[in-house]
Amino acid sequence: MDSWVRFSAQSQAKERVFRAAQYACTLLGYALQKNGAGPDFLARIKQLEAHLSLGRKLFRLGNSADALEAAKRAIHLSDIVLRFCITVSHLNRAMYFACDNILWAGKSGLVPHMDHEKWSQRSFRYYLFALIMNLSRDAYEIRLLMERETNSKSQKGSCRNGPSSPGEDPNHRFQQLALKLKLQLALLAQVLRNNPPLLLDLMKNACDIFIPLDKLGMYKTSSGFVGLCGLTSSILSILAILHPWLKLKP
Repeated sequence: MDSWVRFSAQSQAKERVFRAAQYACTLLGYALQKNGAGPDFLARIKQLEAHLSLGRKLFRLGNSADALEAAKRAIHLSDIVLRFCITVSHLNRAMYFACDNILWAGKSGLVPHMDHEKWSQRSFRYYLFALIMNLSRDAYEIRLLMERETNSKSQKGSCRNGPSSPGEDPNHRFQQLALKLKLQLALLAQVLRNNPPLLLDLMKNACDIFIPLDKLGMYKTSSGFVGLCGLTSSILSILAILHPWLKLKP
């Protein structure tokens, strides 16, 4: 299993490049179709996209082992919320990669007469669950950092706003709520600005989640939007590989 993990780590960067190219083709095909490109040229773009997708599946062979190893490490985290979110995310990723490997075997002709649609839907469901866990983890980390920042300011005497009195004017209450919301948004922006790995992970997961939602028919968008989201998240993933300090830990 360790050898598979090392192989997966070496092929991850190539897979991300293929992913970026695949979704760039999706976005390009949508733009060309909107501009009235010829069917032959669109067919070539679609064929290239399919080849890139199949190539990505080849690079992901054995990634289930990597995800299972990551889940085993996450079980030992002291924070129960992080432990749950990260472990469940990795387990769903392992199942997603397993389904993806089966799809690769079917599309490459090793397993004939396979129901590709069924396995594709199954893989996207696991992918969606993993992304939901990732976003839950991001939200939890943001909440912790915002609470820490608020407590730090309170200790320094920066937060002196008391509770509103019962007889206050409704307009004044609304202004206070608006001010509180503005302060919370400013605090959120500050927390994300001070934590680039968390910001990058949040943006990547937020972009990625539209892909399975569209494929599963839960939130239908256009192929152009899916291509844009996939391309953006792929570029963010490549940045995290090129600059390891941008990878959210644990």
